[in-house]
Amino acid sequence: MPDRLMLQIADLEVDVLTGIYSEETGKPQPLRISIDAEMQIADRYLPDTPLDASKNYMDLKFAAREALPPATHFKLIEAVADHICETLFLQDLRVQAVTVKIVKLAIAEENEKIGITLRRERR
Repeated sequence: MPDRLMLQIADLEVDVLTGIYSEETGKPQPLRISIDAEMQIADRYLPDTPLDASKNYMDLKFAAREALPPATHFKLIEAVADHICETLFLQDLRVQAVTVKIVKLAIAEENEKIGITLRRERR
């Protein structure tokens, strides 16, 4: 398996229109989103290596916040994760795989973590 670079962002809280139950629809729900983006790696990373030899990790934050259409209601958080994956694939051809973990904060009663993990590979 070739070397890979994993860009990560963890525990980003984002309000998203999501849910299937009547009490969930029409208002944003807080989600905790973590993203791993697996990248093709450069031959070497030296002290003066420019940013374009990698990817700005703020792009992951953008995919989870600004790239989600604000007026779109996602019935499933799986669809939110899928949208984030597709955004990252479109941003950069070097992204080979994306893993998105989403925890629905509004349904936790005793600090448990209820949610999904979705992994997509570039097709």
